[in-house]
Amino acid sequence: MSVQTTTRARPVTADAVHHNLGLIHGEVLTAAGALHRGDMADVARLIGEAPRVFLAGAGRSGLVLRMAAMRLMHLGLDVHVAGDTTTPAIREGDLLIAASGSGTTAGVVKAASTAAAVGARIVAYTTDRDSPLAARADVVVVIPAARKTDHGGAVSRQYSVTPPRRHDALPRSGAPERRSAPRQGVRRAVPLRRDRGPGHGAPSHVRRAGGAPSRAAATPR
Repeated sequence: MSVQTTTRARPVTADAVHHNLGLIHGEVLTAAGALHRGDMADVARLIGEAPRVFLAGAGRSGLVLRMAAMRLMHLGLDVHVAGDTTTPAIREGDLLIAASGSGTTAGVVKAASTAAAVGARIVAYTTDRDSPLAARADVVVVIPAARKTDHGGAVSRQYSVTPPRRHDALPRSGAPERRSAPRQGVRRAVPLRRDRGPGHGAPSHVRRAGGAPSRAAATPR
Protein backbone atom coordinates (compact mmCIF):
# COMPACT_ATOMS: atom_id res chain seq x y z
CA MET A 1 0.00 0.00 0.00
CA SER A 2 1.34 3.45 -0.83
CA VAL A 3 0.38 7.08 -0.58
CA GLN A 4 0.38 9.15 -3.76
CA THR A 5 1.92 12.60 -3.47
CA THR A 6 2.49 15.28 -6.06
CA THR A 7 5.75 17.21 -6.36
CA ARG A 8 6.49 20.00 -8.80
CA ALA A 9 9.57 19.46 -10.96
CA ARG A 10 12.12 22.27 -11.14
CA PRO A 11 11.95 23.81 -14.64
CA VAL A 12 14.97 23.26 -16.86
CA THR A 13 15.52 26.12 -19.30
CA ALA A 14 17.55 26.28 -22.49
CA ASP A 15 19.85 28.81 -20.78
CA ALA A 16 20.52 26.34 -17.95
CA VAL A 17 21.36 23.55 -20.43
CA HIS A 18 23.63 25.90 -22.39
CA HIS A 19 25.38 26.98 -19.20
CA ASN A 20 26.04 23.43 -18.02
CA LEU A 21 27.27 22.19 -21.38
CA GLY A 22 29.72 25.06 -21.39
CA LEU A 23 30.79 24.22 -17.86
CA ILE A 24 31.55 20.59 -18.76
CA HIS A 25 33.27 21.57 -22.00
CA GLY A 26 35.52 24.07 -20.24
CA GLU A 27 36.53 21.73 -17.42
CA VAL A 28 37.37 18.88 -19.80
CA LEU A 29 39.55 21.21 -21.88
CA THR A 30 41.29 22.51 -18.75
CA ALA A 31 41.99 19.01 -17.38
CA ALA A 32 43.25 17.70 -20.73
CA GLY A 33 45.44 20.75 -21.20
CA ALA A 34 47.12 20.21 -17.82
CA LEU A 35 48.11 16.57 -18.48
CA HIS A 36 51.87 16.06 -18.64
CA ARG A 37 52.75 15.26 -22.26
CA GLY A 38 55.85 13.25 -21.30
CA ASP A 39 53.80 10.99 -19.02
CA MET A 40 51.25 10.41 -21.77
CA ALA A 41 54.02 9.50 -24.21
CA ASP A 42 55.37 6.98 -21.69
CA VAL A 43 51.89 5.42 -21.41
CA ALA A 44 51.69 5.05 -25.17
CA ARG A 45 55.13 3.43 -25.26
CA LEU A 46 54.25 0.91 -22.53
CA ILE A 47 51.00 0.00 -24.29
CA GLY A 48 52.89 -0.61 -27.52
CA GLU A 49 55.51 -2.79 -25.81
CA ALA A 50 53.16 -4.96 -23.71
CA PRO A 51 52.05 -8.37 -25.00
CA ARG A 52 48.82 -8.00 -23.00
CA VAL A 53 47.10 -5.02 -21.39
CA PHE A 54 45.01 -5.28 -18.21
CA LEU A 55 42.78 -2.51 -16.83
CA ALA A 56 41.60 -2.13 -13.24
CA GLY A 57 39.26 0.42 -11.72
CA ALA A 58 36.16 0.75 -9.58
CA GLY A 59 33.06 2.92 -9.77
CA ARG A 60 33.23 5.70 -12.34
CA SER A 61 36.93 5.08 -12.99
CA GLY A 62 36.15 1.45 -13.72
CA LEU A 63 33.43 2.38 -16.22
CA VAL A 64 35.82 4.71 -18.04
CA LEU A 65 38.49 2.01 -18.20
CA ARG A 66 36.00 -0.46 -19.65
CA MET A 67 35.39 1.96 -22.50
CA ALA A 68 39.16 2.31 -22.92
CA ALA A 69 39.52 -1.48 -22.96
CA MET A 70 37.01 -1.75 -25.81
CA ARG A 71 38.83 0.93 -27.78
CA LEU A 72 42.20 -0.80 -27.29
CA MET A 73 40.61 -4.07 -28.45
CA HIS A 74 39.38 -2.29 -31.58
CA LEU A 75 42.99 -1.27 -32.20
CA GLY A 76 44.01 -4.93 -32.18
CA LEU A 77 45.51 -5.27 -28.69
CA ASP A 78 45.10 -8.24 -26.35
CA VAL A 79 43.09 -6.54 -23.58
CA HIS A 80 41.50 -7.79 -20.35
CA VAL A 81 39.51 -6.11 -17.57
CA ALA A 82 40.60 -7.15 -14.07
CA GLY A 83 37.87 -8.99 -12.19
CA ASP A 84 36.02 -10.38 -15.21
CA THR A 85 35.36 -14.12 -15.16
CA THR A 86 37.44 -14.80 -18.29
CA THR A 87 40.43 -12.62 -17.35
CA PRO A 88 43.68 -14.62 -17.15
CA ALA A 89 46.40 -14.10 -14.56
CA ILE A 90 48.74 -11.20 -15.23
CA ARG A 91 52.36 -12.13 -16.01
CA GLU A 92 55.79 -10.56 -16.24
CA GLY A 93 55.96 -8.13 -19.14
CA ASP A 94 52.22 -7.43 -19.18
CA LEU A 95 50.87 -3.94 -18.54
CA LEU A 96 48.30 -2.96 -15.92
CA ILE A 97 46.49 0.35 -16.39
CA ALA A 98 44.85 1.27 -13.09
CA ALA A 99 42.70 4.26 -12.18
CA SER A 100 41.56 5.66 -8.85
CA GLY A 101 40.80 9.30 -8.18
CA SER A 102 42.02 9.11 -4.60
CA GLY A 103 44.67 6.49 -5.36
CA THR A 104 43.54 4.54 -2.29
CA THR A 105 40.75 2.29 -3.64
CA ALA A 106 41.55 -1.03 -1.97
CA GLY A 107 40.81 -3.38 -4.88
CA VAL A 108 42.71 -1.23 -7.37
CA VAL A 109 45.75 -0.87 -5.10
CA LYS A 110 45.72 -4.65 -4.53
CA ALA A 111 45.64 -5.26 -8.30
CA ALA A 112 48.67 -2.99 -8.68
CA SER A 113 50.50 -4.84 -5.89
CA THR A 114 49.78 -8.18 -7.60
CA ALA A 115 51.04 -6.84 -10.92
CA ALA A 116 54.22 -5.47 -9.36
CA ALA A 117 54.90 -8.79 -7.60
CA VAL A 118 54.98 -10.72 -10.89
CA GLY A 119 57.04 -8.15 -12.78
CA ALA A 120 54.30 -6.47 -14.82
CA ARG A 121 54.49 -2.79 -15.68
CA ILE A 122 51.95 -0.41 -14.14
CA VAL A 123 50.34 2.84 -15.27
CA ALA A 124 48.32 4.78 -12.69
CA TYR A 125 45.72 7.48 -13.38
CA THR A 126 44.95 9.43 -10.22
CA THR A 127 44.55 12.91 -8.75
CA ASP A 128 47.17 12.27 -6.05
CA ARG A 129 50.81 11.64 -6.99
CA ASP A 130 51.61 10.69 -3.38
CA SER A 131 48.90 8.00 -3.13
CA PRO A 132 49.50 4.25 -2.55
CA LEU A 133 48.49 3.51 -6.13
CA ALA A 134 50.97 6.02 -7.53
CA ALA A 135 53.73 4.56 -5.36
CA ARG A 136 53.35 1.19 -7.13
CA ALA A 137 53.31 2.58 -10.67
CA ASP A 138 56.02 2.90 -13.30
CA VAL A 139 54.22 5.84 -14.87
CA VAL A 140 51.80 8.14 -13.03
CA VAL A 141 49.39 10.37 -14.92
CA VAL A 142 48.02 13.00 -12.55
CA ILE A 143 44.60 14.29 -13.58
CA PRO A 144 43.83 17.74 -12.12
CA ALA A 145 40.22 16.92 -11.33
CA ALA A 146 38.00 17.16 -8.27
CA ARG A 147 37.78 14.15 -5.99
CA LYS A 148 34.33 12.74 -5.36
CA THR A 149 34.37 14.15 -1.82
CA ASP A 150 35.34 17.67 -2.94
CA HIS A 151 32.02 19.49 -3.15
CA GLY A 152 33.41 22.92 -2.44
CA GLY A 153 33.75 23.92 -6.08
CA ALA A 154 37.46 24.77 -5.79
CA VAL A 155 38.48 22.43 -8.64
CA SER A 156 35.16 21.68 -10.34
CA ARG A 157 32.21 24.05 -10.48
CA GLN A 158 30.03 21.07 -11.41
CA TYR A 159 29.87 20.27 -7.69
CA SER A 160 28.62 23.73 -6.77
CA VAL A 161 25.31 25.46 -7.47
CA THR A 162 25.89 28.30 -9.92
CA PRO A 163 23.09 30.22 -11.67
CA PRO A 164 23.23 30.06 -15.49
CA ARG A 165 24.80 33.00 -17.28
CA ARG A 166 24.28 33.78 -20.94
CA HIS A 167 27.97 34.47 -21.66
CA ASP A 168 29.30 31.10 -20.45
CA ALA A 169 31.47 28.94 -22.70
CA LEU A 170 29.77 27.34 -25.72
CA PRO A 171 28.57 29.60 -28.56
CA ARG A 172 24.95 29.20 -29.52
CA SER A 173 24.12 27.60 -32.86
CA GLY A 174 21.70 29.14 -35.32
CA ALA A 175 19.21 26.31 -34.82
CA PRO A 176 15.84 27.37 -33.40
CA GLU A 177 15.21 26.48 -29.80
CA ARG A 178 12.93 23.51 -29.26
CA ARG A 179 10.25 24.10 -26.69
CA SER A 180 8.07 21.58 -24.97
CA ALA A 181 5.04 21.90 -22.76
CA PRO A 182 5.93 22.39 -19.08
CA ARG A 183 5.49 19.41 -16.83
CA GLN A 184 2.67 19.92 -14.36
CA GLY A 185 4.07 17.58 -11.74
CA VAL A 186 5.54 14.19 -11.03
CA ARG A 187 3.64 11.57 -9.10
CA ARG A 188 5.66 9.19 -7.03
CA ALA A 189 4.90 6.50 -4.51
CA VAL A 190 5.95 7.01 -0.92
CA PRO A 191 5.90 3.77 1.11
CA LEU A 192 4.14 3.82 4.43
CA ARG A 193 6.29 3.25 7.50
CA ARG A 194 6.07 -0.32 8.75
CA ASP A 195 5.09 -1.13 12.28
CA ARG A 196 8.07 -1.18 14.57
CA GLY A 197 9.25 -4.57 15.66
CA PRO A 198 12.46 -6.52 16.15
CA GLY A 199 15.16 -5.04 13.98
CA HIS A 200 13.28 -1.84 13.20
CA GLY A 201 15.14 1.09 11.70
CA ALA A 202 15.88 -0.43 8.24
CA PRO A 203 13.67 -1.93 5.52
CA SER A 204 12.68 -5.51 6.20
CA HIS A 205 14.33 -6.80 3.02
CA VAL A 206 17.84 -5.87 4.26
CA ARG A 207 17.52 -7.58 7.63
CA ARG A 208 17.69 -11.17 8.67
CA ALA A 209 15.21 -12.82 10.99
CA GLY A 210 15.67 -11.66 14.57
CA GLY A 211 16.66 -8.14 13.56
CA ALA A 212 20.28 -8.81 12.47
CA PRO A 213 21.30 -6.72 9.46
CA SER A 214 21.88 -8.64 6.22
CA ARG A 215 25.26 -8.51 4.55
CA ALA A 216 23.40 -8.25 1.26
CA ALA A 217 22.64 -4.61 1.96
CA ALA A 218 25.00 -2.67 -0.25
CA THR A 219 26.87 0.42 0.90
CA PRO A 220 27.20 3.11 -1.78
CA ARG A 221 30.66 3.97 -2.84
